[in-house]
Order: sequence, then structure tokens, then C-alpha cells
Amino acid sequence: MKIVLSSHAFYPNLGGLESVSEGLAAEWMRLGHEVRVVTQTPGADKPEWKFEVVRQPCAGELMKLVRWSDIFFHNNISLQTAWPLLFVRRPWVIAHQTWIARLDGSMNWQDHLKRRLLRWATNVSISRAVAASLPVDSSIIANPYRDDFFRQMPEVARDKTLVFLGRLVSDKGADLLIEALKLLKTGGVIAGLTIIGSGPEEERLKAMAQTLGVDRQIYFAGPRSGDALARLLNEHRLLVVPSRWAEPFGIVALEGIACGCAVVGSEAGGLADAIGACGLTFPNGNAPALAAALREVLTREGLFDQLRSGAPEHLARHTSGGVASAYLKLFQRLLA
Repeated sequence: MKIVLSSHAFYPNLGGLESVSEGLAAEWMRLGHEVRVVTQTPGADKPEWKFEVVRQPCAGELMKLVRWSDIFFHNNISLQTAWPLLFVRRPWVIAHQTWIARLDGSMNWQDHLKRRLLRWATNVSISRAVAASLPVDSSIIANPYRDDFFRQMPEVARDKTLVFLGRLVSDKGADLLIEALKLLKTGGVIAGLTIIGSGPEEERLKAMAQTLGVDRQIYFAGPRSGDALARLLNEHRLLVVPSRWAEPFGIVALEGIACGCAVVGSEAGGLADAIGACGLTFPNGNAPALAAALREVLTREGLFDQLRSGAPEHLARHTSGGVASAYLKLFQRLLA
């Protein structure tokens, strides 16, 4: 079938949406379908891509793409690319990767319009929390992780304890983790922490760690990607995802689980779906509760192995091939 995949943000931007869009396009091409990606992100393509990328198309180009397609797939709804469907009837599938709202939960006129348009589409949510936030019914197809990169490496010694992976911005809660590290130390549990990533909060986090007296326990590793990132995750036992924001899902949790980590993450939103039975959750923004969850995994005999035992079954539901196939089955039903 001919699939147009609309992803407002795409490579060379880096992020969860961009990664999922790239992975789905590549997998659908591998399975024998034709895919064209539409994006508003300028930049160069990767030489290994088999699919075409149309960047910042004009109105005429966009109409031609819709006429060419059998399926129009929005990886997050975008008003900039939805309008041709008013003139050309095609099955319209929207995968909801996040909340249709501003960061503070308010909605502007674009959000209200998007929510009204959903009744004319087939809707898919990446988590139960996202599905519950929509004004229409939706099926749930969770996001995939890059199973070609993130895997266990038996040759790597798992001799480090805690790891954080994400942008160093306030929403991601790295400061909560540093505060929890201090609470653990006060209670007699001293654990090392590796912080992977960069961002505007980095210097503040370093100063905070020094003030709390835990700076010697923390290694700021900077940004990592690909095989180097997977190798570093394999060196740790516990991935911590302490987001203040209610994450719609949380691919980072799957990446850690695939690399052999158990996970402790915040409970609101869809992050709990991504963690599954492979970790513990705590109330968002609550540093003492985070410290208590970390202490339990670090000190309770057998808990780490118990959390890790469910990883193969959990990860099997989130492979690139499995998620791409789930979408293809939906597309085929719509075309039938």
C-alpha cells in the first residue's frame, strides 16, 4: 500500500516523535510498502533511507501526496498537513503521541479545532492515559524502541548503580533525583549516579549536587547515542525516569529495560505503561517517595531479579517490527 506519514518534527531533529516516525517508515518500507514522509523540519536525509522525505511542502505538493496515498497517517495531528483531507477522501489515521493541550494543560483555538477534527479520523493512542484524555474512542498501539541498538551486552560489566537519560530541563526531574540521592545518603545508602544528556539545567544541577554533598557520587556523561549509549546503559542496574511532567509514554524506559536495567519512574501519564512490571513507580515530583523506591530496589534482596524477569515478555510488545505490523493490520482493515 501507499502510505503518507506526516511527522511535523523529523530528523535531523532528535526526540521520541522523530525516532518513532523514522522507525515506522523504515519498517513499512522493509515490509514491501511505499512510504513518503511529510515534515516541516528542514535538513538533510540519511543515505540509508529507502523512503522519500518531503520537507516543508507547498499546498500543491501536499495535495499530490494525498492523492497518491492509500492511507494518510498522522504521527501526531498537525493542522498544517490535515487540510487536504477536506478535498481528497483517504483513510485518515492519527497516532496520538502526546496530549492535545499546552504544557500547563490549557487549550488554545488550535487545540480545540484538533479535538473537533478527531471524529473524522481513526484514532490510536500510545498509552492508556493518552486514550483517556481524548474526546473520542481510540485503540492503543504502544510505541516501539530501537531494538537494533538497545540490547543486552553480556560482555559489559554491570558494575554501576543508577543512570538518568534525558534532556537536562526542569520537566525531566533530574534535580529530584539528586535530592533523592542526598536522602539515600542520609539514610546510609550511598549510590553512584550517571547523568546522560545535556541541556540548560546542567550547571544548576552540578551546583545543586555540590551544595548537597553528593557531587562525588555523580558523573555527568554528556549526550550519548547509538551503540555507545546502549553500552553505557548496560553498565548500570537501575534506570531512573523522575519526570515532573506527566509523560504520554516513555521510550527511554523501554531502552533501559532492553539494556538490562530495572526502572524507577514517575507514575502519572503513560510512563507506567512503558515500565510495565519491570520497575517501580512513585508520585510525580515527590523526592522522598523516589528515594524510598530506590532504596527498596537497591536493598531488598531478589527484587532486581524479580523486576527483570518480566522483561522479555514486556519488550516483545514493543519491537519495531511488531508495532509496525500492528499499524499495517489497522490500515488493511480500513482499506477493506
